[in-house]
Amino acid sequence: MAINNTGGKIKPVENESGGGWMETVRTVVFAILFAVLIRTFAYEPFNIPSGSMVPTLLVGDYLFVSKFSYGYSRHSLPFSLPLIEGRIFESSPERGDVAVFKLPTDNRTDYIKRIIGLPGDRIQVIRGVLHINDKAVRRRRLEDYGIPTQTGRYQTSPQYLETLPNGVAHVILESGGDRAMLDNTEIFVVPKRHFFVMGDNRDNSSDSRVPVGLSGHFGFVPIENLVGRAEFLFFSTNGFAKIWEIWKWPFSIRFNRLFNSID
Repeated sequence: MAINNTGGKIKPVENESGGGWMETVRTVVFAILFAVLIRTFAYEPFNIPSGSMVPTLLVGDYLFVSKFSYGYSRHSLPFSLPLIEGRIFESSPERGDVAVFKLPTDNRTDYIKRIIGLPGDRIQVIRGVLHINDKAVRRRRLEDYGIPTQTGRYQTSPQYLETLPNGVAHVILESGGDRAMLDNTEIFVVPKRHFFVMGDNRDNSSDSRVPVGLSGHFGFVPIENLVGRAEFLFFSTNGFAKIWEIWKWPFSIRFNRLFNSID
């Protein structure tokens, strides 16, 4: 209700504005459009459903991806609408970026991996050690990493600090030691406008190392398939609390991971 100061009478606000419900509809529509614009051109939220990027990203992490980092392609748009040809405002990712992209084999599924190989690079893994352009990438052994299970126990995995040629250092896991299936590969030569990606959980990641023809293969990632760069976590839960177990929620949240940047 609104007060008419001139005569002391009152009348419904909708009579002045042309309909309160129409104003509500307009507000909701503008809010949705604003959210779509932010999601399309600035930041889009994602959650992590698998462990291929442990320990950098854990199952139950929620993160924001910057859509402007590499420019825009049709995959920047909702439902990958074919309104953009190629890539506009293009900027190439740097080695070591954690990036979200559309799976090249279906152009629909979102994946997140670390960019290891740039166009023209020669990539190979020999006995678990990453080689870039025929040089072994330095890695330093750390104490074992413990992954909590539903039973409250921990599974441990060998852990290394890997330093890429441009100085980007990140932690990787080698749960299968250096003799797992993808710890010895052929030489991959990265084509123009493509990238070679790997998961930080090296023995539990389907990535560019998987040979053509095998299940899980997706090869090199074209620059057009890049969605954006993972920037920071805004929420994280260990998943031990059911949706209806409200009393467990505070103990399920990983407070130490909230608002951490992603390196």
